[in-house]
Amino acid sequence: MEQQKGSTAALVYSTIAMVVSFTIWSMISPMASNISALYNLSATQVSILVAVPTILGSIMRIPLGILSDKYSGRKVYTLTMLFLILPLIGASFANSYGWMLFFAFFIGMGGTTFAIAITYVSGWYPKEKQGLVLGIAGVGNIGTAVAGFLIPVIVAAYSIDWAFRILAVMIAIMAVVFYFGTEDREQGGQKTLKSALEPLKYKQTWMLSLFYFLTFGVFVALGLYLPTLLQDLYDITAVDAGQRAAIFVVIATFIRPLGGMIADKLDPKKILTSIFLVIAVSAAVLAFTTGNVILFTIFCLAIAVFSGMGNGVVFKLVPMVSQGNTGAVTGIVGAAGGLGGFFPPILLGVFKDLTGGYYLGFLLLALFSLACLWINLQRKKLVQ
Repeated sequence: MEQQKGSTAALVYSTIAMVVSFTIWSMISPMASNISALYNLSATQVSILVAVPTILGSIMRIPLGILSDKYSGRKVYTLTMLFLILPLIGASFANSYGWMLFFAFFIGMGGTTFAIAITYVSGWYPKEKQGLVLGIAGVGNIGTAVAGFLIPVIVAAYSIDWAFRILAVMIAIMAVVFYFGTEDREQGGQKTLKSALEPLKYKQTWMLSLFYFLTFGVFVALGLYLPTLLQDLYDITAVDAGQRAAIFVVIATFIRPLGGMIADKLDPKKILTSIFLVIAVSAAVLAFTTGNVILFTIFCLAIAVFSGMGNGVVFKLVPMVSQGNTGAVTGIVGAAGGLGGFFPPILLGVFKDLTGGYYLGFLLLALFSLACLWINLQRKKLVQ
């Protein structure tokens, strides 16, 4: 009974905490147009500002995943949330593009909570439930949609500065609630750095990282850059663009547990084959339909559905790569996914400045998805 109570608390509070953390991780994008107007930024400068939180939020998933394996995921999670208060307060006093970029980088720590949450939650549940449970935990990604809805409203009602301060208060409260609402569960005992990095020698780790670079990368990239993209293409308000982008995130997030659940019962390889093919076709169509809002919306939503399912399928497989090293594999694969969300917004901004359009960015996405499809078809089993 105590075990069930602890596992339920771990899942519920970890998911809620990830929602708040991902709201912070994604908060720059919905206010990017306001910051751009404030500092008179180019499309490339805006895209860098939007993308820069994903760097730290991706790379730091590896060490924090390992730490969550070795020590208490509960303590690592709490300390990470408390750390976020510092860059949020700092950003609220930023008075230049350079300072905003500096604090946006450290706000990226909000993205690391994914690796911590997955590692912490997976330790409470048996293998046969991992696909569904980790899919549910991954619903914390909905924080990206919350940012799309919430941040433009806060900025319009108060200011950019107060948006950062309000979220600083939110994460402080969440850290306290999480710590006192959950229990410790030691993940891996006296584990050495060498043993923690052992998953790097497995081909499955690199393959899943590549797949997650695509599925989660396109989720993050479009979730973050769609507000800017929609405002530029269709001349709509920041609030309207944020809400439309949030719909993309909501669909991709809530379809994720379904992907994990299906992968619990069917062959993950066949599921991923369909996913990569649909993303490739949708991206190719998007490259030539940016002038048509209806077609653009339809194929963006198709990417939302299939990238969300892909995220669930990939993380169904992660705990199977190396038993006892879930945190390390989660950190590595999660870092790849986060980095997958870093490059596309910058490329879209650069292509926009160079060509006046975004078609090259979507064509690259289509080609990369086809490459993942080809690699997937080469293996008999994704995880031995």
